[in-house]
Amino acid sequence: MISMASKRDFYEVLGVSQDASHDRIKKAYKKLALANHPDRNPGDEEATTRFKEAAEAYEVLSNSDKRSRYDRFGHEGVSGANGRAGGFQDVGDIFDLFGDLFEGFGFGGGRSRRRGRTGANLQTSMTIDLLDAAKGCARKVNVPRNELCRTCSGSGAKPGSTPDRCDYCGGHGQVVQSQGFFRLQTTCPSCRGAGSVIRDKCGECRGSGRIAKSVELDIKVPAGIDNGARLCARGEGDPGASGGPRGDLYVDIHVNEHPLFAREGQHLICRVPVTYTQAALGTELDIPVLEGRHTQTIPAGTQPGQVFRIRGGGMPDLRTGRPGDLLIEVQVQVPKTVGEEHEALLRQLAELEQADVSEHHKSFLDRLKDWFTSPDDDE
Repeated sequence: MISMASKRDFYEVLGVSQDASHDRIKKAYKKLALANHPDRNPGDEEATTRFKEAAEAYEVLSNSDKRSRYDRFGHEGVSGANGRAGGFQDVGDIFDLFGDLFEGFGFGGGRSRRRGRTGANLQTSMTIDLLDAAKGCARKVNVPRNELCRTCSGSGAKPGSTPDRCDYCGGHGQVVQSQGFFRLQTTCPSCRGAGSVIRDKCGECRGSGRIAKSVELDIKVPAGIDNGARLCARGEGDPGASGGPRGDLYVDIHVNEHPLFAREGQHLICRVPVTYTQAALGTELDIPVLEGRHTQTIPAGTQPGQVFRIRGGGMPDLRTGRPGDLLIEVQVQVPKTVGEEHEALLRQLAELEQADVSEHHKSFLDRLKDWFTSPDDDE
């Protein structure tokens, strides 16, 4: 510790006169701090000492009350409860006190000022139907997450007590190791970046400041959402550390397959089975749509796979709300088995079409007999 007798005059340290203005004192200090900054002078203990000395002088001379006492009584007037006897013992204290002055220097402080960290993000999932995805909906989800302990208000300390400053990092949450020209800043291994340690822990949360709970949240699902999409509920994650904000909750959306509609982007596809005669002669069919039913005309001569479009019958766009289309795909069904009368009519149709059809009305034994009958057998 530097004695009062050996301390340099603060005006001399900053290189200003006793009637210097506040702006002049501030400018002189920034110039000295820049020249002796630890990041610019790695491993230079003398520069670090000058850096601390300038900071102590600026702390006193930039405060009108302290400066007045210093002008009247010297170093003794600002020591003890009214000042810093012996100056700054830790470079990190300077950045905590005057950190705003270093923002324009283009390099970091010896130790970063401890800030609240954002809480952890959480993830859950939700399953909805296609109609819910088309119209939008609101659903409740149960999310296991951490809540601040009500007993200690999240401090982790027993009510009536407070966390102690971490001796390892001096309360900054970060430690700096210097070796030659290299400086490594890491999270304090003792307090894990908190800057404080809890000696007397809260009995409710056992010093963590957190209580695991399951909370019910309302999640709004926008119209037009697709399967596999992810929603973000801001600020619904775990609480942050050191007063930091909560993290976010991500909700993965699963949309069940619909028995009648298949989705392709904003369009819906409905595959409608029709008979051969309906496709050939034409018909009218009741087609399902999202809002009920639609009568669709199938004109004569409709081909298998032909598509009819219902404008605006699809899914709404997430951004514009404009709906896609409903595509009706015709699928001509061929009966797997037919009765005798039905077969007779089809064969008449085949004769009109001059179509070559197999005589599948023969039994398997008759066809087998024909197969083994050769021309030599008839001689």
